[in-house]
Amino acid sequence: MKYIFSLFLFMAMSINSYSQSTKTVYTCPMHPQVVKSAPGNCPICGMTLVKKTVTEKKTAAKSAAAPKKATVIKKTTGKKPEITAAKTKTVTEVKKPVMPKTKAVPKDPASIKTPEHSTPAPHQHEAAQKMYTCPMHPEVVSDKPGKCPKCGMNLVPQKESGRHQSTGKTPEHQTSDAHQHEEAQKMYTCPMHTEVISDKPGKCPKCGMNLVPQKGKKEDHSAHGNMQIHGEHKMVMPMPEKHLKGGRKVTYHLYVKDTLVNFAGKQKRAIAVNGQIPMPKLEFYEGDTAEVIVHNLMDEETSLHWHGLHLPNKEDGVPWLTQKPIPPHSTYTYSFPIIQNGTHWYHSHTGLQEQVGMYGMMILKKRPEDPTFRPGIDDLPTEHLILSEWTNLNPNNVQRMLHNANDWFAIKKGSTQSYAEAIKEGHFKTKLTNEWKRMLAMDVSDIYYDAFLINGKTESQLAGYKAGDKVRLQIANGGASSYFWLNYAGGKIKVVASDGLDIEPIEVDRLILAVSETVDIVVEIPERNTSYELLVTPEDRTKSASVFIGEGATKSHDPLPKLKYFEGMKMMNDMMKMNGDMKDMGMKMSYQTMDMNQVMYPEISAENNAAMPMDKMDNNDAQMDHSQHQMPASGITTLNYGMMKSPYDTSLPKDSPVRELKFTLTGNMNRYIWSMDDKVLAESDKILVKKGEILRITLFNNSMMRHPMHLHGFDFRVLNKNGLQAPLKNVLDIMPMETNVIEFEAKTDGDWFFHCHILYHMMAGMNRVFAVGDYQNPLLPDKASAYKKLQRESNMWHLMAENDFATNGNDGMARISNARWELGTEWRLGYNPHHGYEVETQLGRYVDRMQWLKPFIGFNYRYRKIDRNNIEKNLFGQASTKDERKTFSAGIMYKLPMLVDLQAEIFTDGIVRLQLTREDIPLTARLRGAFMVNTDKEYMAGLKYIVTKNIGISTHYDSDMSWGAGITLNY
Repeated sequence: MKYIFSLFLFMAMSINSYSQSTKTVYTCPMHPQVVKSAPGNCPICGMTLVKKTVTEKKTAAKSAAAPKKATVIKKTTGKKPEITAAKTKTVTEVKKPVMPKTKAVPKDPASIKTPEHSTPAPHQHEAAQKMYTCPMHPEVVSDKPGKCPKCGMNLVPQKESGRHQSTGKTPEHQTSDAHQHEEAQKMYTCPMHTEVISDKPGKCPKCGMNLVPQKGKKEDHSAHGNMQIHGEHKMVMPMPEKHLKGGRKVTYHLYVKDTLVNFAGKQKRAIAVNGQIPMPKLEFYEGDTAEVIVHNLMDEETSLHWHGLHLPNKEDGVPWLTQKPIPPHSTYTYSFPIIQNGTHWYHSHTGLQEQVGMYGMMILKKRPEDPTFRPGIDDLPTEHLILSEWTNLNPNNVQRMLHNANDWFAIKKGSTQSYAEAIKEGHFKTKLTNEWKRMLAMDVSDIYYDAFLINGKTESQLAGYKAGDKVRLQIANGGASSYFWLNYAGGKIKVVASDGLDIEPIEVDRLILAVSETVDIVVEIPERNTSYELLVTPEDRTKSASVFIGEGATKSHDPLPKLKYFEGMKMMNDMMKMNGDMKDMGMKMSYQTMDMNQVMYPEISAENNAAMPMDKMDNNDAQMDHSQHQMPASGITTLNYGMMKSPYDTSLPKDSPVRELKFTLTGNMNRYIWSMDDKVLAESDKILVKKGEILRITLFNNSMMRHPMHLHGFDFRVLNKNGLQAPLKNVLDIMPMETNVIEFEAKTDGDWFFHCHILYHMMAGMNRVFAVGDYQNPLLPDKASAYKKLQRESNMWHLMAENDFATNGNDGMARISNARWELGTEWRLGYNPHHGYEVETQLGRYVDRMQWLKPFIGFNYRYRKIDRNNIEKNLFGQASTKDERKTFSAGIMYKLPMLVDLQAEIFTDGIVRLQLTREDIPLTARLRGAFMVNTDKEYMAGLKYIVTKNIGISTHYDSDMSWGAGITLNY
């Protein structure tokens, strides 16, 4: 018993001794020489210090006498570092991927020399302290020699710069005094360029963004050679090199021909390829050579673009940029190597042909020996789905209606948001504010479509799958202008690839697929004898399409409820300034992580929406500011770009020159002009790029619509929070007010298109061309002339006309316009000499960036029998005494708040006229109001009921012609 008691006493003393031999310290992952006894930020780089437990020697005196020993970080185990191509964090497990071949990894992780995570011994401290800074900008700190990003001066060792002379201590020896600790924490950095560090507020010298405090910032591993996951270091490898041999030459013949189809109750013209819509699916293995022979049997030109493919520029398929159009009744051959894999698609890049059937899937398969092959994902059975929409209208008519602000699409979708509807829903003030800021009704899509299709059908079945089966769906959005929600009735959706590029698997409840994006998802069949609906719903939620997966009784997903448009209008009012700009939220809104449209989703609870904080910004033009909202947790996980992570290190060469560009996405919804930096392609030259240059592009959406921006010929890095593992894509959806940053290495010569992939936005001018290197295209010997032809597409003329056949007269207008110029004529024809007739013609140009101001010149002809006994004078005391009046004029038109047009005009006979007009006041869903008043003491008020897109019933009172009613026809 005595020995047992002695043994317990010895163990207790041992435990007490052990507990006293450990110590908790806080150190910087990037600068391990920085050690503090309390949490904080690194005084060198500003990163959050991480907690470490260090073991001291048992002798207390020695431990106290050797503070440097406290920096010795506990050694890791002797296990070989795990190298993974993709590590899922989802609930559903997948088989461990086949790892790419890499260089031999030393058995001892400590022998892997990575400056960011190496564990310095005490004698290494002096070398670790060798920091470099700029003599002129001491806030710039680097752990290696180089040049200052602000002034270009050579960086010098920090001990020469005097950065720490004020304390007389190097960073690792600074006191932990509370005041100095707080000062050390007050560092500022750029959200997009974390290498920029400053000890005071300011702007980033690279992109101009405001620097933000680093206090509370999460640890950022974006500059690391390794990644730290759950306390363990994982080596992130670049994409392994592939040595592809034995590829085949695969040839397809495509016969392009006009046809008639009936997708939505009416027989309409379409374009079929090999007799089918969508076009045939093209399949290749990586390493093959593609040969596609196009037989154009139509009476019009055509082309084919290979969306997302890396290929020689002359094969890219953009008429007048990379080739001439394929003439009618001719044959053209595309030939290019397949040097990538994934889910892609192809479509016509000529006019609006994509809208009427010229789109199809293109599947590039991995070879089984591919080092990136992922068992459990890449070996699953696959199904290929291409989503699209159909309109019974001629696409050219659709485009013309959009440019003329025709209300028909909003009426069909139920998204007019009239004053009557606003009053009914308690949003009268919201509607007034909306029009006061010169905005049209809030909408999420431009066009009403008659049908939505999956592989050319509104509903279909994928049989042959039973309970427990997993299937990989390779999906492309081949729609011309529709975003699609994807919801699965069988449960979660696992996303494994985006735009044909692997990402680490993500489990979500739903996702929205932007125009032209592709996505690979894995779904599972949960139960026996049941087929589960993959519900595909356009963003405006007007209709849907479905695919049922499995066999047996069908289980449908709940349809998505109608959008709450006035909630969206209220949110947009708060975001819009009076000058027409959207509030620049900077990186607070980026990569879809804050979906402001969520306020319109009824499936998100009203309680959560009501709980949104409404912090005020420094703007006084809004009573309620939603710009600082944190979107509520709804229990629904929606995919966004911030979640995406590549399995590989996607960083670009560090020795390549970096060029910073910024584009602001701009537009005018009333005139349907879409542009970049307020210029359409017709007003822009090619952007010259040196081969090998890295382009880092900041995109800010200053419009009310989202824009899926697509880059031809390259994949770009999406610079989200995942640093080295930033995902690769070739399409990026930019939501209103978002700021996103992408980068790519311009390593392939040629002229590459960069554009919004909403077809009607692209045709309206939202595009640019990157000219990489000095490429001489053999297919376009006169590139300057060809580029002018390409530019014309974004500056086409559009005609509209309207005439009111009324009982008291006939009045109407005709107008033809492009991106800047407008030529219009108005006429008023009376039925007696006292009413007379008048014709006014004006030629004007919109000169401001918002297209609210239009100077013009004009010609006016009027004949009216004047009563000599009652000469009318205008408000300025001027009068015309002639029955027949012929004058030229000059003036301006300006769009006022409430969408009222102010016109000031002076005529060659000296008469001055000011006039206020509005013709489209949405009183109800179909009833429109109008008024006109001018200084000639003329006035008019009228109503029009819209019956069809071309016919209306109208009534009005005119000061010259009295009451009248009739039928209005428009084109």
